[in-house]
Amino acid sequence: MANESDPLLSGSGDGRSDAQADKAARNSRLRELGLFAWALIATAAVIVVAIWTQHEQQTKHDHNTPASKRNLVFMVSDGMGPAPLSLTRSFRQHVEELPFGDTLTLDKHFWGTSRTRSSSSLVTDSAAGATAFSCGKKTYNGAISTLPSHDPCGTVLEAAKRAGYHTGLVVTTKIEDATPACFNSHVVLREMEDEIALQQIGEGVLGRTVDLMLGGGRCNFLPNSTEGSCRADDTDVIKIAKEKHNWTYTDSRAGFDALKGGNNVKLPFLGLFAPTDIPFEIDRRNHNDVYPSLSEMAKTALRALEKATEKSDKGFFIMIEGSRIDHAGHINDPAAQVHEVLEYDKTFQAVLDFIKDSKTETVLVATSDHETGGLATAIQEPGHLPVYNWYPKALANATASAEWLHAKLNTHLASDSSIKKNKEKLKKYINEELIVRGLGISNASDKEITTIADHPESALVLFSALISLRAHVGWSTHGHTAVDVNIYSSGGPGAESIRGNVENTDVGKYLREYLEVDVDAITSELKEKMSKVNVQDVGMEGLDEVWSLGNKYHAIEV
Repeated sequence: MANESDPLLSGSGDGRSDAQADKAARNSRLRELGLFAWALIATAAVIVVAIWTQHEQQTKHDHNTPASKRNLVFMVSDGMGPAPLSLTRSFRQHVEELPFGDTLTLDKHFWGTSRTRSSSSLVTDSAAGATAFSCGKKTYNGAISTLPSHDPCGTVLEAAKRAGYHTGLVVTTKIEDATPACFNSHVVLREMEDEIALQQIGEGVLGRTVDLMLGGGRCNFLPNSTEGSCRADDTDVIKIAKEKHNWTYTDSRAGFDALKGGNNVKLPFLGLFAPTDIPFEIDRRNHNDVYPSLSEMAKTALRALEKATEKSDKGFFIMIEGSRIDHAGHINDPAAQVHEVLEYDKTFQAVLDFIKDSKTETVLVATSDHETGGLATAIQEPGHLPVYNWYPKALANATASAEWLHAKLNTHLASDSSIKKNKEKLKKYINEELIVRGLGISNASDKEITTIADHPESALVLFSALISLRAHVGWSTHGHTAVDVNIYSSGGPGAESIRGNVENTDVGKYLREYLEVDVDAITSELKEKMSKVNVQDVGMEGLDEVWSLGNKYHAIEV
């Protein structure tokens, strides 16, 4: 028989006091609450992990193994070395009244640096630099995806298209310029833009390898019998593109706006929005919004390619170039350059925003092909001691580039043949309409104004010199330099391979490795179908003469 004090029979039969019994009951309830809370937390943790895992599978956050479906965005800041970043960062802080610790979007995604030499020189050009990215190979200055042997090399874009990816090119220069050309054409010299244009629309041995192209360069697509053409022959490349290769085409702002941000794009799509280059960003805004900006084109292209690949098991590859940073460096124009870099930074942020919203794993890699201009963010004027400063305010007052002001001066001179004879009238126009209104300089000396009036053919460099001096920045060249350039990235599977200081070809190798495409197979096919690249097309009897032409080109490049 059970004892009467057995707790199974009575809660108080063990002889404990009521207080002790209450304490035991409270402890029991606390244990129950603790177990319930633990179970609730564990359940919540499981839900969070499940959601996170699903998000990782849908997007891009497994940094070890690429997802089965992936996108790759490769951005090129043509001609941008480290100094233009310093220039632009301080300029932005000044005009937007930001603290000195404020940085650009690019600064937050710094990844490493790249060495830039070509196979023929310690100082590369854009063609050899872009070939390092597209083919993952070193070549001579002037070569468009062509090796020193003059054999073609397959590109990551061509291999991506062959593997089932959609592909795109977005630039602010001519679409047939060196950097974009290196991704879907093969010629011995970059000057062969008529041939490049044909290959880009699908007339090359591989057929059409790109689905979308946005930029300038319309003149090389028009027959020489047409106003605005710069072709040497009567080939109507746009007609061939539309009728033979089914391209949809537009050349206007209205046509671009009709794309509805990429939601109304019929691929393949070709948009050529300027006869040659799209104007500098500082000038583009003064043209009644005739031309789309780099960020507008990039966002439209990303959406169009995303929409085209929604039901595909492959994503897309796109190259986006801030092309005219380089041109601002060539003419030594700091005002034009800071606005180009700001627009590039804005575009970089737009890509990051796309990545954040995309359900497909997307990696962003950005770098430069070389530095242009040898920019120094401070100068020592002749006969003066060094001044440890430079002045962003001088750039903030500018409303036009030296290029635009030079063109405006030429138009003015052409409109009135007698104006050259009236130097005082010409000087007044130069000062009031160009220097004060355009450069924002109100203290130009009579000597400076007279020099421009006497040498209007040199006005491009003279306007640049005026504003560079006021800003207290200097330049070492109107060409390229050998300085290492920065690499930026959103991060992603395998991106650690381009951390630190690497060769430009290592960047190219990463692009193909991330996409898991066979560039070597494309190279073999090109060699079989093309033999030596375009040697007959340039009228050469031997490769030595091709090389000589290349050396001649290197000497005159600006």
